[in-house]
Amino acid sequence: MDNEKKEQVKEPFFTQDEAAVLKQMQTSEEGLTSQEAEKRIAEYGPNQLDEGKTKSLLMKFLDQFKDFMIIVLLVAAVVSGVFGDISDAVIILVVVILNAVLGVVQEAKAEEAINALREMSSPEAKVRRDGTVVSLKSDQLVPGDIVLLEAGNIVPADLRLIEIASLQIEEAGLTGESVPVDKELTILEDVKAGIGDRTNMAFMNSNVTYGRGEGIVVGTGMSTEVGHIAEMLASTEETMTPLQNNLNRLGKYLTVAILVIAVVMFVVGMLNGREWLDMLLTSISLAVAAIPEGLPAIVTIILALGTQKMAKRKALVRKLPAVETLGSTDIICSDKTGTLTMNKMTVEKMYFNGQIQDNEEPIDMQTPVLRSMVYANDTQISGDGTLIGDPTETALIQFALNKGVDVVAALKKEPRVAEVPFDSERKLMSTVHKQEDGKFLIAAKGAPDELLKRCTQIDRNGTIEPLDEETKQAILDMNHDLATQALRVLSMAYKVVDNMPTDISSAGLEQELVYAGMTGMIDPEREEAKDAVRVAREAGIRPIMITGDHRDTAEAIAKRLGILEEQQKDGVITGAELDEISDADFATRVKDYSVYARVSPQHKVRIVKAWQKAGKIVAMTGDGVNDAPALKTADIGIGMGITGTEVSKGASDMVLADDNFSTIVVAVEEGRKVFSNIQKSIQYLLSANLGEVLTLFIATLLGWSILAPVHILWINLVTDTFPAIALGLEPAEADSMKQPPRGKKATFFSNGVLSSIIYQGILEGGITLFVYWWATHNPVHVGNNELIHSDALTMAFITLGLLQLFHAFNVKSVEKSLFTVGFFKNKMFNLAILVSGALLAVVVLVPGLNDAFKVSHLDLQQWLLVLGASFSIIPIVEIIKIGLRAVHKKG
Repeated sequence: MDNEKKEQVKEPFFTQDEAAVLKQMQTSEEGLTSQEAEKRIAEYGPNQLDEGKTKSLLMKFLDQFKDFMIIVLLVAAVVSGVFGDISDAVIILVVVILNAVLGVVQEAKAEEAINALREMSSPEAKVRRDGTVVSLKSDQLVPGDIVLLEAGNIVPADLRLIEIASLQIEEAGLTGESVPVDKELTILEDVKAGIGDRTNMAFMNSNVTYGRGEGIVVGTGMSTEVGHIAEMLASTEETMTPLQNNLNRLGKYLTVAILVIAVVMFVVGMLNGREWLDMLLTSISLAVAAIPEGLPAIVTIILALGTQKMAKRKALVRKLPAVETLGSTDIICSDKTGTLTMNKMTVEKMYFNGQIQDNEEPIDMQTPVLRSMVYANDTQISGDGTLIGDPTETALIQFALNKGVDVVAALKKEPRVAEVPFDSERKLMSTVHKQEDGKFLIAAKGAPDELLKRCTQIDRNGTIEPLDEETKQAILDMNHDLATQALRVLSMAYKVVDNMPTDISSAGLEQELVYAGMTGMIDPEREEAKDAVRVAREAGIRPIMITGDHRDTAEAIAKRLGILEEQQKDGVITGAELDEISDADFATRVKDYSVYARVSPQHKVRIVKAWQKAGKIVAMTGDGVNDAPALKTADIGIGMGITGTEVSKGASDMVLADDNFSTIVVAVEEGRKVFSNIQKSIQYLLSANLGEVLTLFIATLLGWSILAPVHILWINLVTDTFPAIALGLEPAEADSMKQPPRGKKATFFSNGVLSSIIYQGILEGGITLFVYWWATHNPVHVGNNELIHSDALTMAFITLGLLQLFHAFNVKSVEKSLFTVGFFKNKMFNLAILVSGALLAVVVLVPGLNDAFKVSHLDLQQWLLVLGASFSIIPIVEIIKIGLRAVHKKG
């Protein structure tokens, strides 16, 4: 076998007949010889997925320092340590390292997806080698092997089926389709057929739910469909979250602003005749003071607090920035099965006696349609009541149980004595049951059109009547009507015979039956998901449904959920139709579609990228292997905790512990709150730092010695940390879920925050300078310049600190009045203000400490001025907010 054979041939295996595939794979129905298998495993390698590249713990730690803001802080620490105060440098380094450690801890499992894929392989497989069936480890399979499948097996490699007997395989992990696929040997003509339509193929890691079969191994390891997904996942680039982009932009803005301020101050000082070294140190001190060194840690803590709140509400965050990203989401691309729906087939409609009824209406075991669906059924009921079997059949039994039927007792009373198993060609199954009167009941179920061909009579309210053409057409019309509602329809029939049938075959049992009725089943939408879709749309978020199901099923569920309007005729596209559209055209047309049916993993990634190209922030939910690449490509990937594969969880930024779509809405609200609270913290920190910078800058220009480095350091330490963190605990504003998403271009300075930082920083600096001026011109110790200066410095120090604490109340909302938001709703915030205020005051009030900080005791008049001036920032900002609201209302 040459290298060319390792590559997939141009003609797919599902379009070739059995002989052509056997010839191409150089094998036979007797299987490979052991010698040939050894050659091939040496050539192809073991049947397992590549582990992929993983980052070491050290590399993950170093990655935390790539953030621009962190780099600025590190430079500031070095400069401060060389030219300024070593304590500043130590504090900055401690903050940066702590931030990196927290980041590594939270993201330690970021690269588990490939490993999870690799570990999903089936441990053993039955293989025909040297003409004999043997059991081998699945990693020993090679192309050309003949594999035997039976119910309960995990398919160990990609197979072209060559023999089947009622074979059904559940492929939800690859296709998203909730119903097992009936496998057929029919050769397909469409070379572009999607995975879900390749009925003569079996795929690695799918589950055999019914029947048996044999197949030729045509793909192993990374050459399988799962392997292609793993390859896509490994090559997918990590996207920068909006939060990371915002922090990088903020770092750049601050760097430019700080450098400009430092240079201007240095030049002005030199022009005023100051020593160059003195001005250099002063400029550096001012620059370091302007940097909010606690910001990265505060952001990390706010995010961590957000993750804790979300965890209590069943949303588990694996990567810290994901908390905020979901809050800025424009598009939620959601898998249908198990996320928007129950992932559980359910009887929704019943048709018998010429009438249709919903599943809530009464029905009992005396009704032939219910009796037939219970008897012609292979579901097993375990000791704990769990139903084991095909999802369609277990749905029928669950329906009977819900109606109070004792299924076990019924089968004991009229036991099965013979059967004709389901066959995908005739699409029927029948069972024979011995009745108490000695007669025998034949129960049958199957495809409506096929079963109807075998019926000559119909049961109407217990009366057996001939089945005429008009009645047959009415039944077929009802079947069509139910099918257009995306319901999976099954018909039931029966007949009673005096003696045990001797011909146990389709010809012997499935003739001259009495038609009993039909059922319509569906994997129903979650009720809470319907509400979640509505709330998401109110919040300006567009839900997009992506599924492997058929177009009609997808469209019907989307309309029931509210993703599509009831009368909407468009908005749905299939994977095959998507293949006909170029990437460029799709980027312009992506807004036209809300539902994607019969899609492959490549389609999902295309959809996410097209929305991202349109400037939207995209979230992707999913639970299957097929979702992993798109989960990783999306701005935020949301995995399912219960039904989700380890692959999807490993590729996700966040996992829903309850698999509940409505939890996403909770997470969106929490994410919006987190961004808003980070924005508040930034507004608080930068306005405070601007106040400090303006105070020092103007004081230097005026020749005032207003604050020493230790005062700035203590104010930053006491007033920055606790209030800023406590702002992260602010409750969400009442209208947060009525606002549209921020958009990709939004920054921490959007929505009036930048102008608020500027005018509030000016207010803080101006009030502090006013208090210093007043203290120097209205001294308590007249004639003693040293005491006058000490009092003025102390009053300026306390005023600047208290101003920041009182100002923290202002930033609870950019525009809303503090009286609307509430003074004391956030208990942790109130405690933080009290603690910070006490730490600030203790420096002045405690003997010994005031000497260390070079401050003096103040009398009552001075304290009243300090408190009044500090508190004044609240009413001043309230008045300005009134003006802002009036301007915006007019606008």
